[in-house]
Amino acid sequence: MIEQNTQDERLIILDTETTGLNPREGHRIVEIGCVEMINRQLTGRNFHVYVKPTVRGIQMVMDQEVINIHGLTDQFLRDKPVFEQVSQDFVNFIKGARLVIHNAKFDVGFMDHEFSMVRGLPKTTDICSITDTLKVAKDEFGSPKTLDYLARFYKVDKLIDRTYHGALIDAQLLAFVYIEMTRKQATLNLQSGDSQAEDANAIRRVNSHHQTLKVLAATADELAEHANRLVIVNDKGAAPLWLK
Repeated sequence: MIEQNTQDERLIILDTETTGLNPREGHRIVEIGCVEMINRQLTGRNFHVYVKPTVRGIQMVMDQEVINIHGLTDQFLRDKPVFEQVSQDFVNFIKGARLVIHNAKFDVGFMDHEFSMVRGLPKTTDICSITDTLKVAKDEFGSPKTLDYLARFYKVDKLIDRTYHGALIDAQLLAFVYIEMTRKQATLNLQSGDSQAEDANAIRRVNSHHQTLKVLAATADELAEHANRLVIVNDKGAAPLWLK
């Protein structure tokens, strides 16, 4: 179930790429991608950074299998900042927002692992609320669904080129999925929310007790002028539409 959020709540659609599957095995984040959404509209504000993964100050060497997934090579990451150098900017960007993540347990696990290695940084849930679209999909479809499946189901898979599973690319795709996934809820919110908020497509009933409109008849001079105008129109080879 998707938590109801106010129209102006700030959402951050987030994804990460990593060196492996488990931070407890020493794996690190190598890319963070975030897009901001307010009132179900992308604002154009993004946070995107590549991170050099290190262990005791030495760059990690990634398995080729992992590189084949996200396309980030050791050579490409060599001159990128380490997580500590970008951590405060990252925290400032997501702080106070609701994070929308597909399989949040994975990404938040890595984020908290990275935060724990930088003095003074909080845990993710201390500064953000979280919506996991993997769990939402399970509620909706009866079983967990991949982002690829959801993108195809909601017909947004052609909006993003996903030759590689980049963090920013996947965050942008998830944003489109989330918009479609929550469309029904947004309509329900309009119908059952504030009495001043109306659905633009809703049928509006006319009050049967409204005041009767007064009909003003044309004067004799106005009728004569109208007849003269019709003669002029007829002389020019045309005829009023209502006489055809």
